[in-house]
Amino acid sequence: MEPEKHRLLHHQVDALESQDALKYPLHARLSSLATHHTPKSTLTMFWRNRFWALPALVSLAIMLLSWPNTARSALQNTAMVSKPSDPPRNSTGLDDTVQWDNYTLFINDQRVFLYSGEFHTFRLPVPDLWLDIFQKMVAAGLNAVSIYIHWGLTNPAPGVVDFDDWRSLEAIYDAAKLAGIFIVLRPGPYINAETTAGGIAHWATSLVASELRTNATDFRDSWTLYVDGIINATVPHQVSNGGPVIAVQIDNEYSQNPIERAEYFAELEAAFQKGGIVVPLTYNDPGEGRNFINGTGAVDIYGLDSYPQGFDCSNPRTWSPVTLNYHQYHAEVNPSQPWYMPEFQGGSFDPWGGPGYDACEVLTGPDFQDVFYKQNWASNAKLISYYMLYGGTSWGGIPFPGVYTSYDYGSAIRESRALSPKFDELKRQALFLRSSAEFRKTDWIGDTSTGIPGVTVNGSAAYVTLLRNPDTSTNFFIVRQNNSTSTANIAFSITVPTSQGSLTLPSTFSQIALNGRQSKVLVTDHAFGAKSSLLYSTASIFFAGTIDKRDVLFLFGDADQSHEFALALTGKAAVRSSQADIKFTSHAGQKTTTVTVLPGVQGLVTVFESDTQLVLFSDPVTAATFWSPTIPAASGDLKNFWQFGSNNTILIGGPYLVRNATITKSGELALRGDLNATARLTLIAPSTVKSLSWNGERVPVDAAASASGHGGKSSAIRTGQLDMAVKASSAKVPALTKWKFADSLPEIQSNFSDADWIVANHTTTNITTKPLFGDGQVLYGCDYGFCENIVLWRGHFNGTGSETSVNLTVNGGTAFAASVWLNDQFIKTISGGGEQANGVFTFPQGSVRVGHDNVITVIQDNMGNDEDDNEKSPRGIPGFKLNGGNITEWKVQGKLGGYTGFPDKTRGVLNEGGLFGERQGWHLPGFDTSSWVSRSLRQGLPSGSAGVGFFVTTFNLSIARETDVFMSFVFDNVDQPYRAILFVNGWHFGKRVANVGPQFKFPVHEGILNYHGTNTVAVALWATNASAVAPTLQLVVDQVLEGGVGQVGVNNPEWSPRT
Repeated sequence: MEPEKHRLLHHQVDALESQDALKYPLHARLSSLATHHTPKSTLTMFWRNRFWALPALVSLAIMLLSWPNTARSALQNTAMVSKPSDPPRNSTGLDDTVQWDNYTLFINDQRVFLYSGEFHTFRLPVPDLWLDIFQKMVAAGLNAVSIYIHWGLTNPAPGVVDFDDWRSLEAIYDAAKLAGIFIVLRPGPYINAETTAGGIAHWATSLVASELRTNATDFRDSWTLYVDGIINATVPHQVSNGGPVIAVQIDNEYSQNPIERAEYFAELEAAFQKGGIVVPLTYNDPGEGRNFINGTGAVDIYGLDSYPQGFDCSNPRTWSPVTLNYHQYHAEVNPSQPWYMPEFQGGSFDPWGGPGYDACEVLTGPDFQDVFYKQNWASNAKLISYYMLYGGTSWGGIPFPGVYTSYDYGSAIRESRALSPKFDELKRQALFLRSSAEFRKTDWIGDTSTGIPGVTVNGSAAYVTLLRNPDTSTNFFIVRQNNSTSTANIAFSITVPTSQGSLTLPSTFSQIALNGRQSKVLVTDHAFGAKSSLLYSTASIFFAGTIDKRDVLFLFGDADQSHEFALALTGKAAVRSSQADIKFTSHAGQKTTTVTVLPGVQGLVTVFESDTQLVLFSDPVTAATFWSPTIPAASGDLKNFWQFGSNNTILIGGPYLVRNATITKSGELALRGDLNATARLTLIAPSTVKSLSWNGERVPVDAAASASGHGGKSSAIRTGQLDMAVKASSAKVPALTKWKFADSLPEIQSNFSDADWIVANHTTTNITTKPLFGDGQVLYGCDYGFCENIVLWRGHFNGTGSETSVNLTVNGGTAFAASVWLNDQFIKTISGGGEQANGVFTFPQGSVRVGHDNVITVIQDNMGNDEDDNEKSPRGIPGFKLNGGNITEWKVQGKLGGYTGFPDKTRGVLNEGGLFGERQGWHLPGFDTSSWVSRSLRQGLPSGSAGVGFFVTTFNLSIARETDVFMSFVFDNVDQPYRAILFVNGWHFGKRVANVGPQFKFPVHEGILNYHGTNTVAVALWATNASAVAPTLQLVVDQVLEGGVGQVGVNNPEWSPRT
């Protein structure tokens, strides 16, 4: 180090020791120790330990000042390396890439607030669209995604593991790495997720004799191949190897007792670690269960899930109160680990007959996010994942009986992949968390119920929690209403400690407003950028960081409220806002200026601009129109990851979505994203940016008008316009006409032969619930290889004339149905809101053929297996009795080949059922229907009675490239006695139960639909009563966006002859 730098360093250390320096915020006291690239958190922790600070500080500064500028820039505002004031770190002992203390995770020695959302790739079986979801999550400010993997889909039969096509793990990892988002992998074997058997392979529910999810040998043998496959695909993609996987969860939502369960967890953990998984193993407790923290099966990092609003979307405006004891619970059960919520409510599932997912979005809307998410922050949680962030579609046999095809979940990203208002609130919160290095490490100081030292709240209706960074003394006051469910508006003032002494906020107006069901985060002594600091703010932080050479602060607040913040305004060529509703107050002898924002401010306001600072304010809606994409680093495994590869960003306002941004060597800022309308562009970018392109097209930009109101131009803000060239009307879809029809229930005809069907003659079963009555034969579909979707049963008896009826108990799960025929005569359909239903099916006069073989045909809809302890669900006929006779033989048929021999390996084991048309492949593209009769779907079945028929038609699409068009198939919304399966290019993408509901609209994505060619749609119509039905179906365009994720491939194998 040069002598001059040595002299300067000692001079600055002496200044730090002076009492005069204590008047200034800690960040300002330390910012001049090196260039503005210095990791402030490293230096502040040295300062906090002043008994040895001087020699260590000198050594550190010598090291920092000798680093290249590029290295220091990569760490700006993010490096959180080990410091004496940090607690000891923990790791798996296998690798130190991921560590943790009682505050947070560390990844590559950097402290990180893990902010995540749940996405199940199996619910979006188009791999090219996974990047779309990941990009949207990153654009919202999230840095991680939680992903369940479905054992039953990837291990469809004993000895078969399939990670091809949409089951690929490598495709997930590659897309996540490209987007710059970490992965918490949750491969089960049990996942819950409102999916059949909770994700456990169906064959295991039948073949495993022992209790599932224990250390039983036969259960361990069932999952070993699957878990080995997960390990082999994941090991190369752990963050220790430059990949995105930072943790692996063990099973899900379970109990540590009895010991067989704990030992099952221990076996899983040993398998993962023996196979090469070195990242932490985690657990998701169903509530405050205290499971797997210590003892047998304990994981590295414990967490719990919470759904405080419940799942009653029928009353979406009815709130439950926030949970108050999370901080206390964490302090009691795992205080040495960071506080982790692997699942916090991001929406709600909706049951059969429910109100629909729009109501679920209201139940967990932006106001819920505002209050409940920040309450989690107040509990000092630093690892949080929202379930769901994108719900998707429970297509085929994926759902458990409690839910229907849509798994929209009322999420921030809707099933169609459209962004909801919840996405905006998520982004407002997440970009603050991304901006605030201080918030990554906080101590819980107190709250309204315990008292907060040095804090006085004037207003009993306000509830305040104080978190404080122990290294910088930054304070975070998280405020909500004492009655968190209240819709009334309140106001309060608060006296708080700051680096300039105790202050009462606000100082320029009477009280801080807090609307009903609203929460705010007030801050004191919060740094922004390289050298600047807020003394305090009652407005919310949207963005705080450095762009080019300016420290940038973007605040927001409701337009009908007053807001106040104080900071030291610095720099040359300074310009202040001239708006009448922005007031500046300076105080003699103080360097801080108080800024008051009066009610009525809407849109973006430049409060202050200089060569070193830019301070912005807007209303919340305007703030949500801004994006802050990461400018990737030139190289490195994590070059696309904010904080770990790059800390360079821009602010851009106006577009519907900004997916990514790069700056070329020539100074072109290349943006890619989506438009839903022509948008006015606002850009804050480095001065090195000389031109701008949007999706490859050059866009002119000019300097914005100066904030002074007296002419002139801004040197920090540029504006332009993004013109949407594509019109919504250009995305044209045809009417669905020219239907062809064929009967799909030949099984009731006298000439039908079931010689090739399986004889249902088992007398024992591993399924927990045993047959209720009968002759000892077990009639559970999964015991014969037919575990999902529609299964047909044929019971034979030789007619004597004394047979009068058959008594059947049929088990299909919630909202199932079963229709019964004697020979070719329909008797009736039973259904139930519960698991099963019983009925006596009286034979019509003369229907029994005396001296001949008679057949009782039962068509049964299997709605999926239950979850939790009921995965071994008794789907089938648990009870039968022929009144006046005996059934001599039962035959059973489900999907062609059962789970061992199903032919469609691409769409997978849960796509098809046992209808005759499905077994023949009528639903597949390329099947020749030219010999079928023409019949409109609206005409229903020719008989006008109960039965099953297939309707098939084709249509062409020609959708403009560089667009993202959301489409749905829409049935009539009429209560009619029919059930329908919707097949789109062979994919079972909808189950309509018209007399139960609620779903009648089925979103279908590009990749399932061929946007540039021919498509086949098939409807398997099951009329359940002896009355005519008149379904309708149309294809509609829900939204047209210009842009999109890029080329989306189609993988829809066509029909080939089936045996």
